[in-house]
Amino acid sequence: MGVIKTIIVLAVIYAVFLFSGYGVTVGSSENAAGLGLKCQYLTARGIVDSQYLHSDSGIVGVAKCPILKQVSEVVDKS
Repeated sequence: MGVIKTIIVLAVIYAVFLFSGYGVTVGSSENAAGLGLKCQYLTARGIVDSQYLHSDSGIVGVAKCPILKQVSEVVDKS
């Protein structure tokens, strides 16, 4: 029974990501001498990269990657 419930929960999460266009952070790395931050998001359609301006304080740019991000490509849009 536990395996079936897990599969159902994963299918629901996949459907939510597919139709909402959101992705969850799976990785990040600093680039450009620490001034840039490259964040990788897992979406229903694959991995998407985003570039942000980076500062440790977060005043200019972001200190760390946002956990959720909406990507521009959504399934139900024409």
